[in-house]
Amino acid sequence: MTISLTKFAKDNGVKFFLINFTDLFGAQRAKLVPAPAIAGMQKDGAGFAGFATWLDMTPGHPDMFSLPDANSVIQLPWKPEVAWVAGDPMMNGELVAQAPRVVLKRLISRAKDKGYVMKSGVEPEFHLINQDGSDISDSRDIAEKPCYDQSAIMRRYDVISEICLTMIQLGWGPYQNDHEDANGQFEINWDFNDCLTTADQHAFFKFMVREIAEKHGLRATFMPKPFRHLTGNGCHVHTSVWDAKTGNKNLFHDKKGALGVSAFGYNFLGGVMAHAESLVAITNPTVNSYKRINAPTTSSGATWAPNTITYSGNNRTHLVRIPDEGRFELRVADGSANPYLLQAAVLAAGLDGVENKTDPGKRLDIDMYAEGHKVKGARKLPLYLIDALRLFARNKTMRAAFGAEFCDAYIKLKTRDWNQYSQQLTQWERDTTLDC
Repeated sequence: MTISLTKFAKDNGVKFFLINFTDLFGAQRAKLVPAPAIAGMQKDGAGFAGFATWLDMTPGHPDMFSLPDANSVIQLPWKPEVAWVAGDPMMNGELVAQAPRVVLKRLISRAKDKGYVMKSGVEPEFHLINQDGSDISDSRDIAEKPCYDQSAIMRRYDVISEICLTMIQLGWGPYQNDHEDANGQFEINWDFNDCLTTADQHAFFKFMVREIAEKHGLRATFMPKPFRHLTGNGCHVHTSVWDAKTGNKNLFHDKKGALGVSAFGYNFLGGVMAHAESLVAITNPTVNSYKRINAPTTSSGATWAPNTITYSGNNRTHLVRIPDEGRFELRVADGSANPYLLQAAVLAAGLDGVENKTDPGKRLDIDMYAEGHKVKGARKLPLYLIDALRLFARNKTMRAAFGAEFCDAYIKLKTRDWNQYSQQLTQWERDTTLDC
């Protein structure tokens, strides 16, 4: 049943709505709409100039309208007179095919037609830093192994507790907060859900964390590798697929299967493994992403990021681990991942694996950081963004799944990003080449 946003405003004291959409680079765009005007916006959408955002459009394109999905509405607990609502961009009466939320919803529909619903949970890590981004915000957070540091998390109690209490108020079911492996780094875990709800929550989470950190005079960053010597910000994705008819049967679960995973689950995993080299163009979408994947050992002793395409049981040194029966965790994605495209990437690859009964290969139960060099034929992840983009561009399966308009737009704009980066002259180059 569609919610009336006008009624929602009256019932909850909402004065304004942020009608939102997320562009190709993961940037959240919105218009602040007063409640008396929301009925018209719910019917026709809020107007945007697509070229002014990271979508592949020109100034000559007609108006784009973000049609709010009222079922996604979230009242801001820290500013309750405002509500956020995710939208689906439309142009000339049709959905914008390159829009990330549209891409995900199309794949969800395809999965549902086959009888499947993907459920997922995410673990977006972030740093709390100073305002200019030059250092972490807590000068006393200097331990060599700071993970789970009790005193460090309590020194940021005001920020972390406000975020967590906000999530409780929203009904998300947060169940733990922790100081992560890097100095100044944190993570908050909450309940899994269908992958569209998770994507909407993930998008809102990043907005919420930044807003609440700013309230406290701090800055939050999800940048994959904000500090050279510290562990980067991952965004692990826990995934399972359920029967669409009943909604209560986990198709990944089989007590008799290896590690409690069914043949169906391993086929889904096989698809993710088969397409991993090109999928990282989506799950790790920035130049900086590859400085996390291919980082040298950090001050804590491990990067906690994979660089080979391998899977294991409850072992964090691989691309994928199977921590429990009936699910797996993709560990390569990072904090810069677009919340909608991240889910779409896993779903598209997994569906292909199911359709083709793809074998994920042999499970490896070794420490890939210490013994990975001994594994013959282990495929490596790309070294740079441009390599991942080229692999994604050649992947016909992903092109069919994501759609030609999306693929052409994404590759064009991300290649532009790479080219701009390549034109930069760094101090390292001057230091090493000036006297060549």
